[in-house]
Amino acid sequence: MASLWASPLPGIHQPQRLLPPQAPFPPPWSVNLHTFGSGAGDFAPGCRWRVCEGRGRISTQRLRQWRTSGVQVRALSGDEGFSSAKSSQEFQQWDSLTAKFSASANLPFLLIQLPQIILNARNLMSGDKAALLAVPWLGMLTGLLGNLSLLSYFAKKREKEAIVVQTLGVVSIYVVLSQLALGSAMPLPIFVAVSVVIASGLVLNFMYYFGFINPRVWSFWEDFITVGGLSVLPQVMWSTFIPYVPESILPGSAAFLIAVVAVFMARTGRLSEKGVKFVGAISGWTATLLFMWMPIAQMWTNIQFPENIKGLSASTMLLGMIGNALMVPRALFIRDFMWFTGSSWAAFFYGYGNIVWLYCCHCISREYFLGATIGLFSWIGISFWRDTVAYGYNNPLRSVKELVFGP
Repeated sequence: MASLWASPLPGIHQPQRLLPPQAPFPPPWSVNLHTFGSGAGDFAPGCRWRVCEGRGRISTQRLRQWRTSGVQVRALSGDEGFSSAKSSQEFQQWDSLTAKFSASANLPFLLIQLPQIILNARNLMSGDKAALLAVPWLGMLTGLLGNLSLLSYFAKKREKEAIVVQTLGVVSIYVVLSQLALGSAMPLPIFVAVSVVIASGLVLNFMYYFGFINPRVWSFWEDFITVGGLSVLPQVMWSTFIPYVPESILPGSAAFLIAVVAVFMARTGRLSEKGVKFVGAISGWTATLLFMWMPIAQMWTNIQFPENIKGLSASTMLLGMIGNALMVPRALFIRDFMWFTGSSWAAFFYGYGNIVWLYCCHCISREYFLGATIGLFSWIGISFWRDTVAYGYNNPLRSVKELVFGP
C-alpha cells in the first residue's frame, strides 16, 4: 500500500506518517479543534486537553490515536482563524513591540513637564508672574484628576506600563500646579484640597496593586472618583469659559447629585446588570474626558492671552505628543477604545495642536513644525498598518470596527 502523508498539525514540526489501521475502521470524519485557553501554544507540552466543537474535551492521547488511524483534522475558519492569527509570528512580534512602545512612553512622560517646570522656575525667580498665566490651572487640574482616575483604571487591569505612565503624569502635573500656586496663578485653598486628594489617591492605588488594601476601602475609593470625576468635569468645562459665561456652581452641583444617586442605586441593587456596568464605567470615561479637556483649556487660554504664549514650552508639547503617540499602538492592539481615545486625542490636540499654535505665533521654526507633523501622521499610519498585518486582515477599517464595537 502506498504511503499516506498528513499535513503538519500546529505544534508538530515534522509530518506524521499515517499507517493503515490494524482492523476495519469507519470512514474518516472531521472535527473542529479549539484551543482550551488563549490559543498561543497549541499542543505544547503540559497542555492536556483541547476542546472539540460539540463534543466536549478531548485528550491529547485521543488526538494521537486519531492521527494514527486516519482521522482528518480540517482547517479552521471564523473565530478559529482568529485563534490561528493570534499564534502567528507577526501577531506575537507586534504584541511584544506594542508593549515595549507603551513602556518606552515612560521616558517622554518622565521629562514632559520638565521644560515647563524649568521655564516656570525662571519666571518665578525673575518676578514675571504674568507669564505663568500661559499655563491654565484649570486645564492642568483636569489633566491631573484624569491621570489619577486612569491610574485606578489601569491598576484594576494590571497594565504595569500604563500605571507607571499615569503616576508620572500625576507627579509632574502636581509640581507644575505647585509653581502656579506659588505664583498666585492658582487659588491656594483649591491647591490644598487637590494635594490631599492626590496624596490619598496615590497611596490607595499602590496599596490596591500590591494587595494591601481592604476591598471595602477600594470600593469606597471607586465611588469617590466616580462621584468626584462626574462632578468636576462639567464644572471645569463651565469655568473654563468665564467671564464669557456667568460664574456658577450649578453644573457641578447638578452632576454631583446625579452621580450620588447613580452610585447609591448601583450599590443597593436597584439597577439592572447593564445599569451597574454603566455606572462602573463612568469613572473610566470621566477620567478620559477630563484628560481630553486639558488641551481644550490650553487652547482657550492661548486665544485669551496670545501675548503670553512665550510662557508655553514647545519641548513639553513635543514630549506630550510623543508619549501619547507611543501608547496608541498598544491601545489599538488590545482593542481598548477608552485608552485609544485618550491617547490619540492628547497626541493630536494637546501635543500637536499646541505645536501648530506655536508655529502660527512664530515661536518655533518651520522645520520643527514639519518634523512633528510628518512624524506623528506617519506613526499613526504605520500603527494601523502593522495592526492589520498582525491580525491577518486585509483592511484597517476592520481594526477600527473591532476597536469601537468589539471583536
